[in-house]
Amino acid sequence: MPDDGLRDRVTDVQWYHTLELSPGVVTPGWFDLRPLAPRLPWPALEGLRCLDVGTFDGFWAFEMERRGAAEVVAVDLLTPSDWDWPHDSRPDTVTHIAERKRAGVGFELAHEILGSSVTRHDMSVYDLDPDVVGSFDFVYVGSLLLHLRDPVRALERVREVCRGSVLLVDAIDLTLSVRHPRRPVASLDGRGRPWWWKPNAAGLVRMVEAAGFTLLQAPQRVLMPPGAGQTRRVPTVRMLRDRTSREMTFHAWRGDPHLAVRARPR
Repeated sequence: MPDDGLRDRVTDVQWYHTLELSPGVVTPGWFDLRPLAPRLPWPALEGLRCLDVGTFDGFWAFEMERRGAAEVVAVDLLTPSDWDWPHDSRPDTVTHIAERKRAGVGFELAHEILGSSVTRHDMSVYDLDPDVVGSFDFVYVGSLLLHLRDPVRALERVREVCRGSVLLVDAIDLTLSVRHPRRPVASLDGRGRPWWWKPNAAGLVRMVEAAGFTLLQAPQRVLMPPGAGQTRRVPTVRMLRDRTSREMTFHAWRGDPHLAVRARPR
């Protein structure tokens, strides 16, 4: 496809992931995970059957494919109205996110242009079943638990389809992690949007263990780098006085604090 035609198609999508679809054609994602990918604790994936849970535009699924996985399956719940929404959520908020996701059109375009063999299923993490999707040598779960009402139950379903190891990279509350380095605690949102539990580092580890996993190595703190889709506002004194505004400013300039956890079913 001529680059001009591809650029037009890219412009028509609101991207969550930054993907280089061809030389000089890069999607303006909310996050640019390309600098982070080589720093994560990957196992060797050559010849393995792999699963990407909550794939969105497919960055991690395509990354596993690039790393030599024999087969990559991706799952995502493509209809946002089926997500874990708090009772007080506004219909226009659901509509706005549905318009952004557009039933996974970004994944479809990237899949086509990259010539990918990844198989995607419209499926909730809660519905993972070895009788339906089989079992996997490696599972990647990224930036998903924050959006779930029941993150431990979700991890239990991941365990049921994992015969090897899992790499979980999810959001943590940096302030709580500093204040309580060993005590598992979490902040709860659940107001008008599918943002639920944000644990500290110890809390995320405890979720993983409570779901039946054993850690394979020490967890690693990482920042999810912002992409071109995020607006970087110059912080004002008023913004810095409010914790939420401070966090949003930090995320937009430095990245979203996450913890990378490697584990295996116990």
